[in-house]
Amino acid sequence: MTIGAQVSGDVDDMRVSTVTISDVTFAADLSGALFWEEQRLLVVSDLHLEKGSSFAARGVLLPPYDTLATLSRLAAVISRHDPGVVIALGDSFHDRTAHERLSPDNRDAVTALQTGRDWIWISGNHDPMLPRDLGGTIADEVAIGPITFRHEPTGARGEIAGHLHPKARVSARGRSMERRCFASDGMRAVMPAFGAYAGGLSIRDAAFAKIFPANGFVAHLLGDRRVHAIAASRCS
Repeated sequence: MTIGAQVSGDVDDMRVSTVTISDVTFAADLSGALFWEEQRLLVVSDLHLEKGSSFAARGVLLPPYDTLATLSRLAAVISRHDPGVVIALGDSFHDRTAHERLSPDNRDAVTALQTGRDWIWISGNHDPMLPRDLGGTIADEVAIGPITFRHEPTGARGEIAGHLHPKARVSARGRSMERRCFASDGMRAVMPAFGAYAGGLSIRDAAFAKIFPANGFVAHLLGDRRVHAIAASRCS
Protein backbone atom coordinates (compact mmCIF):
# COMPACT_ATOMS: atom_id res chain seq x y z
CA MET A 1 0.00 0.00 0.00
CA THR A 2 1.42 3.34 -0.96
CA ILE A 3 0.92 6.79 0.42
CA GLY A 4 2.43 9.66 -1.45
CA ALA A 5 2.51 13.38 -1.96
CA GLN A 6 3.51 14.18 -5.51
CA VAL A 7 3.77 17.80 -6.61
CA SER A 8 4.45 19.03 -10.11
CA GLY A 9 6.24 22.22 -11.00
CA ASP A 10 3.13 23.97 -12.30
CA VAL A 11 1.83 26.62 -9.90
CA ASP A 12 -1.81 25.51 -10.24
CA ASP A 13 -0.94 21.82 -9.80
CA MET A 14 1.00 22.62 -6.62
CA ARG A 15 -2.36 22.93 -4.85
CA VAL A 16 -2.97 19.19 -5.22
CA SER A 17 -1.04 16.08 -4.15
CA THR A 18 -2.14 12.44 -4.07
CA VAL A 19 -3.23 10.14 -1.26
CA THR A 20 -3.95 6.44 -1.83
CA ILE A 21 -6.62 4.85 0.37
CA SER A 22 -7.46 1.16 0.02
CA ASP A 23 -5.92 1.12 -3.50
CA VAL A 24 -7.92 4.17 -4.63
CA THR A 25 -5.91 7.29 -5.48
CA PHE A 26 -7.41 10.62 -4.47
CA ALA A 27 -6.26 14.13 -5.21
CA ALA A 28 -5.66 15.82 -1.85
CA ASP A 29 -6.53 19.45 -2.43
CA LEU A 30 -4.78 22.17 -0.45
CA SER A 31 -8.22 23.36 0.68
CA GLY A 32 -8.72 20.16 2.68
CA ALA A 33 -10.95 18.37 0.13
CA LEU A 34 -10.41 14.99 -1.54
CA PHE A 35 -11.23 14.37 -5.20
CA TRP A 36 -11.75 10.91 -6.71
CA GLU A 37 -11.26 11.59 -10.40
CA GLU A 38 -12.55 8.23 -11.64
CA GLN A 39 -15.87 8.85 -9.90
CA ARG A 40 -15.79 12.64 -10.39
CA LEU A 41 -16.46 12.78 -6.66
CA LEU A 42 -15.43 15.55 -4.26
CA VAL A 43 -15.59 15.07 -0.50
CA VAL A 44 -15.31 17.70 2.23
CA SER A 45 -15.81 17.35 5.96
CA ASP A 46 -16.92 19.41 8.93
CA LEU A 47 -18.05 22.64 7.31
CA HIS A 48 -19.58 23.77 10.63
CA LEU A 49 -21.69 26.41 8.89
CA GLU A 50 -23.04 29.13 11.21
CA LYS A 51 -20.59 28.39 14.01
CA GLY A 52 -20.12 32.13 14.43
CA SER A 53 -23.83 32.77 15.00
CA SER A 54 -23.99 29.81 17.38
CA PHE A 55 -21.24 31.31 19.52
CA ALA A 56 -22.87 34.75 19.36
CA ALA A 57 -26.07 33.30 20.82
CA ARG A 58 -23.99 32.24 23.84
CA GLY A 59 -22.39 35.66 24.20
CA VAL A 60 -19.10 34.79 22.48
CA LEU A 61 -18.79 37.35 19.70
CA LEU A 62 -16.92 36.32 16.56
CA PRO A 63 -16.97 38.03 13.17
CA PRO A 64 -20.15 36.63 11.57
CA TYR A 65 -18.55 35.75 8.24
CA ASP A 66 -17.52 32.13 8.69
CA THR A 67 -20.34 30.71 6.54
CA LEU A 68 -19.55 33.07 3.67
CA ALA A 69 -15.82 32.27 3.93
CA THR A 70 -16.44 28.51 4.02
CA LEU A 71 -18.88 28.54 1.09
CA SER A 72 -16.50 30.73 -0.93
CA ARG A 73 -13.65 28.26 -0.39
CA LEU A 74 -15.97 25.41 -1.29
CA ALA A 75 -17.02 27.18 -4.47
CA ALA A 76 -13.36 27.57 -5.42
CA VAL A 77 -12.52 23.89 -4.97
CA ILE A 78 -15.67 22.85 -6.85
CA SER A 79 -14.66 25.14 -9.70
CA ARG A 80 -11.17 23.64 -9.67
CA HIS A 81 -12.30 20.00 -9.96
CA ASP A 82 -15.81 20.23 -11.49
CA PRO A 83 -17.19 17.18 -9.63
CA GLY A 84 -20.33 15.34 -10.63
CA VAL A 85 -20.92 14.36 -6.99
CA VAL A 86 -20.17 16.20 -3.75
CA ILE A 87 -20.25 14.46 -0.36
CA ALA A 88 -20.37 16.69 2.72
CA LEU A 89 -19.03 14.33 5.37
CA GLY A 90 -21.02 15.36 8.43
CA ASP A 91 -21.13 18.35 10.78
CA SER A 92 -21.94 20.52 7.79
CA PHE A 93 -23.95 22.67 10.22
CA HIS A 94 -22.64 23.61 13.63
CA ASP A 95 -25.86 22.82 15.48
CA ARG A 96 -29.36 21.48 14.92
CA THR A 97 -30.86 24.87 14.00
CA ALA A 98 -27.89 26.36 12.13
CA HIS A 99 -29.57 25.95 8.74
CA GLU A 100 -32.38 28.22 9.94
CA ARG A 101 -29.84 31.01 10.50
CA LEU A 102 -28.43 30.91 6.97
CA SER A 103 -28.87 34.25 5.25
CA PRO A 104 -30.81 34.32 1.95
CA ASP A 105 -27.54 34.95 0.10
CA ASN A 106 -25.87 31.96 1.71
CA ARG A 107 -28.88 29.76 0.95
CA ASP A 108 -28.62 30.87 -2.67
CA ALA A 109 -24.91 30.04 -2.59
CA VAL A 110 -25.64 26.48 -1.42
CA THR A 111 -28.19 26.09 -4.22
CA ALA A 112 -25.68 27.36 -6.77
CA LEU A 113 -23.05 24.88 -5.57
CA GLN A 114 -25.50 22.00 -6.01
CA THR A 115 -26.58 22.98 -9.52
CA GLY A 116 -25.67 20.37 -12.13
CA ARG A 117 -24.32 17.78 -9.68
CA ASP A 118 -25.47 15.26 -7.11
CA TRP A 119 -25.05 16.37 -3.51
CA ILE A 120 -25.01 14.09 -0.47
CA TRP A 121 -25.24 15.36 3.10
CA ILE A 122 -23.86 12.83 5.62
CA SER A 123 -25.29 13.25 9.10
CA GLY A 124 -22.87 14.14 11.90
CA ASN A 125 -22.94 14.47 15.66
CA HIS A 126 -23.56 18.24 15.39
CA ASP A 127 -26.29 17.85 12.75
CA PRO A 128 -27.96 14.46 13.24
CA MET A 129 -31.25 15.76 11.82
CA LEU A 130 -30.24 17.43 8.57
CA PRO A 131 -32.60 19.88 6.86
CA ARG A 132 -34.56 18.60 3.87
CA ASP A 133 -35.15 22.02 2.33
CA LEU A 134 -31.59 22.71 1.17
CA GLY A 135 -31.43 20.27 -1.74
CA GLY A 136 -29.39 17.11 -2.09
CA THR A 137 -29.92 13.77 -0.38
CA ILE A 138 -29.28 12.75 3.23
CA ALA A 139 -27.49 9.58 4.37
CA ASP A 140 -25.76 8.15 7.43
CA GLU A 141 -22.93 6.80 5.27
CA VAL A 142 -22.19 6.04 1.62
CA ALA A 143 -20.21 3.12 0.15
CA ILE A 144 -18.72 3.38 -3.34
CA GLY A 145 -16.51 0.51 -4.44
CA PRO A 146 -13.95 -0.19 -1.69
CA ILE A 147 -14.51 3.19 0.01
CA THR A 148 -17.03 3.99 2.74
CA PHE A 149 -17.70 7.62 3.58
CA ARG A 150 -18.98 8.33 7.11
CA HIS A 151 -18.67 11.05 9.72
CA GLU A 152 -17.14 9.35 12.75
CA PRO A 153 -14.12 7.11 12.13
CA THR A 154 -14.24 3.48 13.23
CA GLY A 155 -10.86 2.38 11.88
CA ALA A 156 -12.42 0.12 9.27
CA ARG A 157 -10.50 -0.61 6.08
CA GLY A 158 -11.47 1.64 3.17
CA GLU A 159 -13.00 4.26 5.46
CA ILE A 160 -12.87 8.00 4.87
CA ALA A 161 -14.22 9.92 7.87
CA GLY A 162 -14.09 13.31 9.53
CA HIS A 163 -15.16 14.35 13.03
CA LEU A 164 -11.70 14.55 14.66
CA HIS A 165 -10.42 17.67 12.82
CA PRO A 166 -6.80 16.42 12.61
CA LYS A 167 -3.94 18.88 12.85
CA ALA A 168 -0.20 18.34 13.20
CA ARG A 169 2.83 20.33 14.31
CA VAL A 170 6.26 19.92 12.73
CA SER A 171 9.54 21.66 13.48
CA ALA A 172 12.34 22.39 11.04
CA ARG A 173 15.27 24.82 10.99
CA GLY A 174 14.30 26.17 14.38
CA ARG A 175 10.74 27.00 13.32
CA SER A 176 7.48 25.27 14.16
CA MET A 177 4.39 24.98 11.94
CA GLU A 178 0.97 23.69 12.98
CA ARG A 179 -1.58 22.99 10.25
CA ARG A 180 -4.71 21.03 9.53
CA CYS A 181 -3.97 17.75 7.83
CA PHE A 182 -5.29 14.57 6.28
CA ALA A 183 -4.33 11.55 8.42
CA SER A 184 -3.95 8.29 6.50
CA ASP A 185 -2.14 4.95 6.67
CA GLY A 186 -3.17 3.89 3.16
CA MET A 187 -6.02 1.74 4.52
CA ARG A 188 -8.19 4.52 5.96
CA ALA A 189 -8.17 8.30 6.33
CA VAL A 190 -9.46 11.06 8.57
CA MET A 191 -10.10 14.36 6.82
CA PRO A 192 -9.33 17.85 8.10
CA ALA A 193 -12.17 20.18 9.00
CA PHE A 194 -13.08 22.43 6.06
CA GLY A 195 -14.98 25.09 8.01
CA ALA A 196 -13.42 28.51 8.51
CA TYR A 197 -13.98 28.45 12.28
CA ALA A 198 -13.49 24.72 12.86
CA GLY A 199 -10.71 23.93 15.31
CA GLY A 200 -8.31 21.01 15.29
CA LEU A 201 -7.20 18.01 17.36
CA SER A 202 -3.54 17.00 17.45
CA ILE A 203 -2.81 13.72 15.70
CA ARG A 204 -0.87 12.74 18.83
CA ASP A 205 -4.15 12.61 20.74
CA ALA A 206 -5.23 9.18 21.95
CA ALA A 207 -8.27 9.32 19.65
CA PHE A 208 -6.01 8.72 16.65
CA ALA A 209 -4.22 5.80 18.31
CA LYS A 210 -7.57 3.97 18.29
CA ILE A 211 -7.74 4.32 14.50
CA PHE A 212 -4.12 4.01 13.41
CA PRO A 213 -1.61 1.53 14.87
CA ALA A 214 1.25 3.12 16.85
CA ASN A 215 1.75 6.27 14.80
CA GLY A 216 1.93 4.13 11.67
CA PHE A 217 0.33 6.78 9.51
CA VAL A 218 1.14 9.91 7.58
CA ALA A 219 0.03 13.48 8.22
CA HIS A 220 -0.61 15.31 4.94
CA LEU A 221 -0.25 18.90 6.15
CA LEU A 222 -2.01 21.73 4.35
CA GLY A 223 0.86 24.12 3.73
CA ASP A 224 0.90 27.55 2.13
CA ARG A 225 1.40 26.29 -1.42
CA ARG A 226 1.40 22.50 -1.26
CA VAL A 227 0.42 19.48 0.81
CA HIS A 228 3.36 18.08 2.80
CA ALA A 229 3.42 14.34 3.58
CA ILE A 230 5.17 13.76 6.92
CA ALA A 231 5.26 10.61 9.06
CA ALA A 232 3.10 11.03 12.16
CA SER A 233 6.03 9.90 14.29
CA ARG A 234 7.89 13.06 13.23
CA CYS A 235 5.06 15.35 14.33
CA SER A 236 4.70 16.79 17.80
